[in-house]
Parts: sequence; C-alpha cells; structure tokens
Amino acid sequence: MALSAKLHMRQTQSLVMTPQLLQSIRLLQYSHLELKAFVETEMERNPLIADADTAASDATTPESVDGPAGGTDETPGAESDHDALSGAASDGAAFESGFPGRDDGDDDRPAQSGPSSRGEARPVGADFSIENLADSRPSLHAHARGEVADALAPGLARKIGEAMVEFLDECGYLRLVPESFAADLGVAAAVVEAALAILQREATPPGLFARDLAECLTLQLQRKGRFDPVMRTVLAHLDLLARRDFAALRRLTGEDEAGLIEILAEIRRLDPKPGHAFDHEGLEAVIPDVIVTEAPDGGWQVELNPEALPRVLVDNAYLRTVRGGCLSDDDRAFIGECQQSANWLVRSLDQRAKTIVKVASEIVRRQDGFLAHGIKGLKPMTLMAVAEAIGMHESTVSRVTASKFVATPRGTFEMRFFFTVAIASAHGGDPHSAETVKHRIKALIDAESHGKVMSDDDIAATLNKEGVDLARRTVAKYREALGIASSIQRRREMNARRLAS
Repeated sequence: MALSAKLHMRQTQSLVMTPQLLQSIRLLQYSHLELKAFVETEMERNPLIADADTAASDATTPESVDGPAGGTDETPGAESDHDALSGAASDGAAFESGFPGRDDGDDDRPAQSGPSSRGEARPVGADFSIENLADSRPSLHAHARGEVADALAPGLARKIGEAMVEFLDECGYLRLVPESFAADLGVAAAVVEAALAILQREATPPGLFARDLAECLTLQLQRKGRFDPVMRTVLAHLDLLARRDFAALRRLTGEDEAGLIEILAEIRRLDPKPGHAFDHEGLEAVIPDVIVTEAPDGGWQVELNPEALPRVLVDNAYLRTVRGGCLSDDDRAFIGECQQSANWLVRSLDQRAKTIVKVASEIVRRQDGFLAHGIKGLKPMTLMAVAEAIGMHESTVSRVTASKFVATPRGTFEMRFFFTVAIASAHGGDPHSAETVKHRIKALIDAESHGKVMSDDDIAATLNKEGVDLARRTVAKYREALGIASSIQRRREMNARRLAS
C-alpha cells in the first residue's frame, strides 16, 4: 500500500480554560498567607491595583470589591473590557463546576511571605491590644549566644560556639555531627569537642546543647550529682523505661523495683526539652477565614473575617490621569492589559469570598449539633454531600476547605475537621462520626483505674453496647491515631504510679 501525505479538515469542540479562569480556580485553594503573597505580587507589577485601606487614607474613590463607589465615573470602554475578560460568558458557571477532569497537582502556589506557620502578626501600634503588654521571653538563639559569650573565651572557641548556636532546634538540642562540623569550619574535631564540652557543662538551663534526649538528661543529672552507674544504665535503655519494662531493667541494673520507681520519679522531674522555655520565631496565631457567632434568633451567623480577606480595588483615578497624557501604542496596550488584570483580580476575590461563605454556611447548617453540644454532636459529612447541597462540584468544595479555618464558639478548627467518615450504628440508627467515636474511646480510657484497664476488645464490646458497630482492629487504629498506648503499657504505667505514690 502506498503511503502519502494528505491534508484533512476536522471540526471539534473542547472546553478550554483561559489563564484568568484557571487562576480564579487556584485562588480558591490558597491559604490566607498564600493569597496575601499573591495579591502583593500582583500589586507590585500592576500599577492599577491598590490597597483599599491605603486608597481610603489618600481620599480617593476608585472601584472597590463591593462595586463602584458612589460618584465615580466609569472609564469609557471599561465595561466592555470587563465582559471580555476571559473570552467566555459562562465563566461563573465554569468556576463553580470545578472542572473535575483537571489535575491541579502542579499548581504554582505563591511563596509565603514571612514565617511558614499560618497566621499573621498584628503590627505594633496598629490596633491596641492587652496582649501587647505581655512580657516577651528572649529567643532561644539570643539566650544561647549569651551563654556562649559567658562560657567561652574570645577567639576561635567562641566563634565555634556561635556557629553551633545556629544548629540548635526548638528543643535546645544541637543537631550536628562534630566531625562534619569541624571539617566545614576547617578546624580539628578535638577543638569542636572541647568547646562543646564547656558549653554543655556551663550553659543554662542544664541540658542545652545536648545532642539527644539521653545526653540532655545526663547533663542535668550531672549538675545534681546524681549520675551514677545505675542511672547511666537506665538512660542507655530509655526504651525499656518508656515501656515500664521493670523486669528487664532489674536484670540490667541489679536494682529492685522500688529503686527503679525512685529513678523513674527523679527522671520525670527533669526537663527533656530545655529550649521550650524560650520564644521561637515564626509561632504565630492562626487567623480564621470565617467567623461563626450565635445569632439573636438562636441560629448561627456566618461571616468572613475581614483580617483574612485582602481588600483591593482598581485605581480608576490613576487610570484617568495616565490616559490623559501622551501615550504610545505600546503604553496604551500595557495600560489596557493592566486594567483587564486588575478587574479580573477584583472580581475573582469577590467570587472567592462568596464561595467560601456559601460552603461555610452549609457546613454550619449540617454541624449545628457540634456547635451546640460539642464533639458528641458531630455528624458524618462528606465533600460530595456539601457539593450537592450548594450546587457546586465536589472539587470546588475540596479547594475551598483546603487550608481554611473557622472560628466558632467552641474554638478554631480547620474546615476539613468537620468532614468525617460515617460509622454504622449497631442497632440500625443514625450513623456515628469517626471523630465522635475517637472522643468516646479516649473518654473510656481516661476513666480507667488500677486493675480495670480495658483492652481493644473490651472497648469494642462497650461501643457495640452503645450502638457503635466497630471492629477491634478499628479501635486499635483510632487509639494509635490518638497517641494512646496499648493496654499492656497502660497497665504498666498505672502499676508504676501506684508504687511511686
């Protein structure tokens, strides 16, 4: 068969997302810090985007998020530019549909400005708060540098100590290998070891500059004069002590059980994390995106937190001033592109805010029992159920609930907290929330007493009597997720406490 090249015309239809619409969808899943960083970046490269608070202080009246300000003249052609923003009249419907076929795994989230933890520090003097009067503790690194200056003589040893300070973690442990550290500095390993030995011996609080937990406890016991061969053996086998395996410790140390209980009590009085006595940079409070308060009629009021929502507007006054001058064709094209981008950002932020409120309102409506009665009133809920109730796609609800927080009368929670797996009822009633079952498991274990420690089978049987159909292996999985030890280890812990009392 002869092969030849031919031309064919084919007409097809496909759904294409414009860059503006794609970025609008991505705005939904940005956290507060990510959104703030994105808006700041847009303001730097677009002269027509202005901060609403700054613009208000300058007594200007440009277009805001809530619509045109009263008395503001519309720039000719602005409405047509706004309509042609993305090239499609159904952007709003597509925005809510979520585009289930698209994979957003490679989204280009903006880099967070400032600390990596969520939240934003309030500027000093901006809004007076009683919290501003609280005494602030010194930072760990500042304190450690002071200890280095006091313990080490000026010269090479002090410079080595100052370099070590940068390797302290939040617990006060020194996370480095002396040999590699010495090689990086170009000094002998013995010099580094000597400087480290001085710091460990003289720095306060005791245990600072330790390289692990055992060394931290050893340094504190040496300061007290209580580091003997028996204590050395116990610290070398902290895993046995954590499991309360006193039989193995008796064989290793030769001590009786009463002596081991005294050693355990003494170790408990030590500080395993001396660095926690100091402030750490980057620990900021979480700023909720939505605030839920009790309404006068007995219901719940859902509103956006203004501190978590960037307020931007289009500076039409500046736009008129620029267009009134002599501009080249390239300048006019640039100004038109900036106006289009600014209008899109204002509209996208407004759509994002409305979508967050819509999803949060449905969550609050479904979880009224939790807000009224606590964790025992939490109901099973899925993303699909919320999406069907508000007429959006499941992927849109998933983006909205990602990295968002809700402040309620019972505390601040991540939106994903309210979505839990349903556990069937043992007697055919309403299903139970997984978080509620976890809370019940913890309550049963907290109520244990000496001689009445419940195994996973006992907990499963108790829950079954209460109407929760749960297998033993699921109880074990939930118990481990809560960080609760097994029944054997809990029984050993109770025996140790009884002997120590």
